[in-house]
Amino acid sequence: MAVLAKIRQRSALLIGVIALALFAFIIQDLFTRGSFGQSSKDVGSIDGKDISFEDFRVKVSNVEKSGQGITSTEAANRVWDQEVSIALLSAQFDKLGLRVGEKHLLEVLKADPNIGKNPMFLNAAGMFDVAKFKEYFKTNPEAAQYLSQKEDDAELNAKYQIYNTLVKAGLYTTVSEGKLKYEMEANKVNFAYAAALYSSIKDSDVKISDSDIVDYMKKNEKKFKADETREIQYVLVEDKASKEDEAEIKAKITALLNGRVEYNAKTGKNDTLAGFRNATNIAEFVNSNSDVPYDSTYVAKNALPAVDADKLFSLPAGSVYGPYVYGKYYAISKSLGFKAGVNAKASHILIAYEGSQTPNAKEKRTKEEAKAKAEEILAQVQANPDSFMMLAFTSSDDSSAQQGGDLGYFGPNQMVKPFNDFVFNNGIGKIGLVETPFGFHIIKITDKQDGIRLATIAQKIEPSEATSDKVFTLATKFEMDAADKDFNATAKELGLKVAAPVTAKAMDEQFGPLGNQRNIIRWAYDKETNKGDVKRFEIANVGHVIAQYKSENKSGLVSVTLARPYVEPILKNKKKAEMLKAKLTGSSLEAIAKSAGVTVQQAANVTMDNPVLPGGVGQEPKVVGNAFALTANKISAPIEGNTGVYVVKNISTIKAPAAANHAEYVAKVKAQSASDASRILPALKNNAKIEDNRLQFNY
Repeated sequence: MAVLAKIRQRSALLIGVIALALFAFIIQDLFTRGSFGQSSKDVGSIDGKDISFEDFRVKVSNVEKSGQGITSTEAANRVWDQEVSIALLSAQFDKLGLRVGEKHLLEVLKADPNIGKNPMFLNAAGMFDVAKFKEYFKTNPEAAQYLSQKEDDAELNAKYQIYNTLVKAGLYTTVSEGKLKYEMEANKVNFAYAAALYSSIKDSDVKISDSDIVDYMKKNEKKFKADETREIQYVLVEDKASKEDEAEIKAKITALLNGRVEYNAKTGKNDTLAGFRNATNIAEFVNSNSDVPYDSTYVAKNALPAVDADKLFSLPAGSVYGPYVYGKYYAISKSLGFKAGVNAKASHILIAYEGSQTPNAKEKRTKEEAKAKAEEILAQVQANPDSFMMLAFTSSDDSSAQQGGDLGYFGPNQMVKPFNDFVFNNGIGKIGLVETPFGFHIIKITDKQDGIRLATIAQKIEPSEATSDKVFTLATKFEMDAADKDFNATAKELGLKVAAPVTAKAMDEQFGPLGNQRNIIRWAYDKETNKGDVKRFEIANVGHVIAQYKSENKSGLVSVTLARPYVEPILKNKKKAEMLKAKLTGSSLEAIAKSAGVTVQQAANVTMDNPVLPGGVGQEPKVVGNAFALTANKISAPIEGNTGVYVVKNISTIKAPAAANHAEYVAKVKAQSASDASRILPALKNNAKIEDNRLQFNY
């Protein structure tokens, strides 16, 4: 009773404490969600222009609905890229004062098949009628919103067309550039050289530190610029069948081959049940015992499991083969007999006509004209079967014309009925003419495949409950131990392997070889996740991933891990070059070669346009450039090339004769810069101030 009295006395205080805690929680939530702190109404901004979350959400939802199998993150990334591009380009349009008139808008709208080809907007001649178009939206106010959106898109499109035209017009190639191109192709140099190759020094003799790589990236910042990333290391504990599980599944499927005796509780007697070998209702038996339903179709040999195809295809009717492994299954198969010509291979030449179901015919023709042409081609093919392929190339209205009319292999009823009947009712080599709704077909049957019908019982090789429990226990133990100990050492103690770390950006989905694991990346970027934190993730049909948030990279450069494979060879060659230069001493090229333990080699008629050294050395533009710069018989200082350190001696330089006109070379340079206009948008993005808040909205 004394205890109850004390509780009553302190109940008011207790209620006050709870209320204070709740108030503190609400206040904290308000600050973190932006009511009194950072605003969360915008999903981001581009050069100060905010992107409303609500508008963004609607657009993402629309993309998700229109894209088949697209994830919310993929949709968000697609919309975000679009919003960034529109914002940056719109700013350029405004700076240039670009304006779009009604005529230009209409031209863009007409290019949309839903508008330009819509029967409602076509006149009697089948042409787009502006008056009809305007009248429709005038008399249908409910469609005005659709038109308004289309007009906005069309205006952007039209402005971009103008902008792109202006950019391309501003890109030009001078006569001087053409002259330089001519000289680079035509001027030639002959020289001797001594080469001390980088490969003469072992890679293991040259060490490159992480700081060396960072210093190199800072000096070449544009090449290695990157968004903020986080590095996640992980262990995968696969939930897969053990050897014991596999043996049990194999034994279970093997037991189905023969009959068995089973007690029948209803009759009180033992029943003898048929096995797979002598079951009378084979389809029912398969469906009762297999993880894969019974399939009554005949299959060609090339459709069977590669390892066992020969034995399965030669199986006599009634015979059984197996158990054998087929992908992730143990299987046994019973032959139900063969059938000739289950698949066919044919080529065709399609002659379409106006009114047939073939779009984009090569020429317009009536049905009578199409039939006459088809009969003419049929006569040519029958007279010379070898002409079929060329006639298909030149005359067929089907996309298979590019393959000489070849349609590959197909099964019964995959083609329209007249086509199907001709192919499957005639033998290999038969040529004939068939009419279908697509037009007139000149058909040549080129091959047929025999098939076998197999009744297959397949049982999935998967872990037992006991095995899955062991895997779960191991994964959980590792998660708990690694939280307080060294991640790698703990994995080693438990016999687990730490996978190569994954470097991920905030909006990435792909998690190394494990594919789309957005939840792991989102966890690594969560404000509550700290460096060194460990968490287990269960992945369906794979197992358990125990991940550790290892480090973050806010330097604006790619991580050392990603850069090392590219940068390390460059830096090693730099260090090797200094070691090799010390060997290249002497007053003559022969003496220099001798000091380095190499021989003097010759290069003849080398151009700057193709600065390749003989003997499979490859391109060495610095070496060839230095050779051109020397006067005859002069020797260069050591040159750091792509494959080694070189010393060259100019033997002779052959100048190209002066050309009166360099138009051909101007055209070559212009063609090489044709894609320069496409570099505008990446450059704008590179210089823009972009704030991305999508993580706050759980994308």
